[in-house]
Amino acid sequence: MYKTIYIPVDNSDHSNTAVDVGVEFAKTFGSKIVGSHVYAAKMHDKRFKQMEAGLPEEYHDEKELDRQRQIHDSLITRGLQIITDSYLDYVDKKCNESNLPIERKSLEGRNWKVLVEDINTNAYDLVIMGALGVGAVKDSVIGSNTERVIRRIRNSDMFIIKNTEPMNNGKIVVAVDGSPYSFGGLMTGLALGKAFNRPVEAIAAFDPYFHYAAFHSISGVLNEEAGKVFRFKEQEKLHEEIIDSGLAKIYQSHLDISREIAQAEETDVKTTLLDGKAFEKIIQYVRKDVPWLLIVGRIGVHSDEDMDIGSNTENLLRSAPCNVLVSNRKYVPPIDTQAEYTIAWTEESLRRMEKIPIFARGVAKTAIHRYAIEKGHTIISNTVIDAAVGHILPKGAMDAMRALGGNLEAAGIDRDKMQADDSVAQDLMGNTLSGMMTGIVEEKPKNSAGTQAYLDRMSQNYFVCDGCGYIGKGDTPVKCPVCSADGDKFKLVDKQIFEAAAKAEGELETDLAYDDVPMQWTKDAKEAIRAVPAGFQRRRAKARIEKSARKLGMTTITLEYAAPTIKEAADEDYQPIFANKGTGTSPAAEVKLAATTTNGTNGEHANGNGTAKPEETSPFTWSADAQARLERAPEGFMRDCTKALIEKHAEKIGATLITAEVANEGIEQAKGYMADAMKTGNLKDMIANLTGSKSGAN
Repeated sequence: MYKTIYIPVDNSDHSNTAVDVGVEFAKTFGSKIVGSHVYAAKMHDKRFKQMEAGLPEEYHDEKELDRQRQIHDSLITRGLQIITDSYLDYVDKKCNESNLPIERKSLEGRNWKVLVEDINTNAYDLVIMGALGVGAVKDSVIGSNTERVIRRIRNSDMFIIKNTEPMNNGKIVVAVDGSPYSFGGLMTGLALGKAFNRPVEAIAAFDPYFHYAAFHSISGVLNEEAGKVFRFKEQEKLHEEIIDSGLAKIYQSHLDISREIAQAEETDVKTTLLDGKAFEKIIQYVRKDVPWLLIVGRIGVHSDEDMDIGSNTENLLRSAPCNVLVSNRKYVPPIDTQAEYTIAWTEESLRRMEKIPIFARGVAKTAIHRYAIEKGHTIISNTVIDAAVGHILPKGAMDAMRALGGNLEAAGIDRDKMQADDSVAQDLMGNTLSGMMTGIVEEKPKNSAGTQAYLDRMSQNYFVCDGCGYIGKGDTPVKCPVCSADGDKFKLVDKQIFEAAAKAEGELETDLAYDDVPMQWTKDAKEAIRAVPAGFQRRRAKARIEKSARKLGMTTITLEYAAPTIKEAADEDYQPIFANKGTGTSPAAEVKLAATTTNGTNGEHANGNGTAKPEETSPFTWSADAQARLERAPEGFMRDCTKALIEKHAEKIGATLITAEVANEGIEQAKGYMADAMKTGNLKDMIANLTGSKSGAN
């Protein structure tokens, strides 16, 4: 795999670990090691000449100056060569112990510049460098020479040593984004996994929340006319119905392709799809369970080829707690060129699609494909198209779209040239990007047809895929269009539970989203989000909460729902809140937030170093029927709440085996607690009963 391995050394801890790792690689792959050290004799010579004016007067004689210069040149040059030889002797010793071939290189000049020239000239297969050198101090994250070399290398993989334990146990995690560099990194990861008997995981992250925060920011500075041009309602509709789930499908397909590649290599990989800002989610993932190696492409799928290094790679290189391999290897999997869908279209439906303007055709076809997969159709007919359009645009919005004639003429748009038929194109044109959209802009945003259409959609049933989190609505899904899970993996979202929690939390405050949809926040939720640092971080957290709620068909944000995101965005252990550092969170909200985050969405809590705290061993055993009954509760706070109350009931009756009967009895008690909480308005007592804490403790 790697024929030549290049290791620049400087006798630092990270450098010595690089040698150890390089030796292990060379033994495994039969590689030749090239050890190098760069010394800067000319730089010292130049510096000495600059300091000559400060020498005592007796040294200012011309002959004496020449003599001092010769002494300096001899000592410095020879001294630096001796140091270089001693550094390379360490590489020699390690290679000789393992009977490995080695080439020594003593180079003179500017460190990073000479290294880059040598690496690019000789095109070594792998370069192993320490993240830090002998000049590192307490707060150093990556050495300047290492970073400069990484930015200028185009043909060699770069293995950056961040963990000074040479070959500690751990998995290999590969970040995949669909780029040839990321798939090249996957191929490298699979080969390393086989060679060193390590598990390999592929992860992918997409961000469905960025546009929501960005549009909120944009809407605040646009005048009324500009807002009409930008068409926020249609933009959000496009994201909600097509782009967000389309992104999920794309990145899930990257993971599916990764698994296909692994199986073709006679192995397998675990895959994980993450939603959120790519760097943030990947760094959280590797901090939670620190791997031996994180592999990333030098540049990502959206980078130009002449980019030196992608922003996500750069940030991960600095912040990752593990070794990082920056892949310069490219690989384009043949299965990536295969058709994404295998659904057939009738001739009539294809002719109908041809009437849609080209700029909107791709978006429309994607939406119809996804609807057909979700509902279990294998052939797309005109009937399926009608149903898909109705699924995307409720009747009120469709009627508005069909009334476009006058607006199009006023805008000077030739409908005939656009070849848009009333039944599909006009319904979908309102969903294409700004400047090309021809949807209606309502005169009264608060009572607009668009807002009412959105609120009408909220009354539909919503289903969440257990596999990937895809949101389906309307009829019960047959298959997930993102992860291909069967329909029985979808769980109905019970909005009544969230409504009950909102009533229990009391006072509501209403904000208008950028597209004029009213979003209600309970007072406790509004106070709790102040724990997130003001500015972009808080706006992004708020946008993420609102966006995810809207995808579930909710317009009311409770503290129970928002707490996990607030916790993640503010501080892993929430100490700033309880330290009373001016977050503005009330004592009552703090109690509820503490209870909610203790029973968070995934049941895991972080230490100060970002690793997962060990879970307490439960004294209870759950039968399969009881577990299945529990999983019918909405995932997150409500499921954790229900589980705790069932176990509390089991403890009360002295049962250690929780059967379906015990679970149902506990659930009935949970309903009673919720009913009492709503009657008294005292959710704190319910939380106290749940957690075993004293009621009223602030």
